[in-house]
Amino acid sequence: MSNEENKALIRRYYDEFWNAWKFELADEFIDQDVRFRGSLGRMVAGRGGLVGYMKHVQAAFPDFYNSIEELVAEDDRVVARLIYTGTHRGEIFGIAPTGHRIRYAGVGIFQISAGRIIEGWVLGDVAGLLLQLRPDEK
Repeated sequence: MSNEENKALIRRYYDEFWNAWKFELADEFIDQDVRFRGSLGRMVAGRGGLVGYMKHVQAAFPDFYNSIEELVAEDDRVVARLIYTGTHRGEIFGIAPTGHRIRYAGVGIFQISAGRIIEGWVLGDVAGLLLQLRPDEK
């Protein structure tokens, strides 16, 4: 696939798979043996592991949204600079829902083969996220 085709795949991955929570698209975007590290620091393997990770994020932030700020592609790799937003509605990191709006930055590095993501390594500003999840001080 060309660099532009790989970038288009990552755009669809975020827009349709993540932002619209269309888990049924996993077979289309994701290699069955994918290795994935999410922005929350959790490692998973396989399509089912990735979908499980997404459901974990969705339970904590039902309106979680990935905004692509920039995509860079070379050969079989795509790097995405991202901004994540959402509302804290479910427990995460042992923190009960606060109702706080969150916004944090991240970078995803993807390897693509035969039109599917075979590896994703996503680093998020978890320290910045945790600061936003602190309960309101009274």
